[in-house]
Amino acid sequence: MKSVKPHRLLAEERRRGILEMLEKNGRVTVDDVVRQFAVSAVTARSDLDQLADVGALVRSHGGAVRQTEGAVDYPIAFKQTQHDAEKARIAEAAVEIIKPDQTIILDSGTTTAAIAQQIRVRKLRVAVITNALNVAMELCRAPHASVIMLGGMLRPTSYSMVGPHAEHSLQALRADHLFLGVDALDPEIGVCTPDILEAQLNALMMQVSSQVTVVADSSKLQRRSLSVIGKVESLTRLITDTQADPVKVAQIRAKGVEVVLV
Repeated sequence: MKSVKPHRLLAEERRRGILEMLEKNGRVTVDDVVRQFAVSAVTARSDLDQLADVGALVRSHGGAVRQTEGAVDYPIAFKQTQHDAEKARIAEAAVEIIKPDQTIILDSGTTTAAIAQQIRVRKLRVAVITNALNVAMELCRAPHASVIMLGGMLRPTSYSMVGPHAEHSLQALRADHLFLGVDALDPEIGVCTPDILEAQLNALMMQVSSQVTVVADSSKLQRRSLSVIGKVESLTRLITDTQADPVKVAQIRAKGVEVVLV
């Protein structure tokens, strides 16, 4: 049994590397994976098949290609394997903004789940509104935090509740801060997500919050997605990592948004 866990971790790291190659080049072949990671062709095909199964890429003859822009809706189990160190730093910076007894909104996502973990570990006394099952489960172990869970239609991909019921519940609420995880941020188009219902609920979250902080690792600044949540000008701040494109950062700051690099 002890030999299984290191093998699994190695496979996850290798698949992260494959996605980095794909992000850079737009496509990757079985031979590319074999050469880069010193594995067999069978293992390389298995890795590509596993990534295709979770929607991270599209299999093609002899390899794989990147998903069509705007069409990717990565399962949360897959997102949990990406940019862990950056998300941890972003979460630590985010909780520094929160004051005792404030009301915050955490939407769905792995970075907002990291913020929930920080709230639990630091024993922050806050009220948290969320539509995310993974966030609510994290805060179940935080008795100092009160949790308001929005109802609605479950999206298994993101562990989130969306739709008219969630929106109706949220309309009667107000928050000091919204911490918004997004799939893409373009200085001209705005903050985006692949799912239309998620985008509608996120837009309402922005409306009922005094401050809106997007929490997103730097890879999100290189993407566009299907549904626009809101314009960049409507944000209070962006917390991202130091690998963010300086040109994009300057464009975002030019729109009056505070950018925190961690």
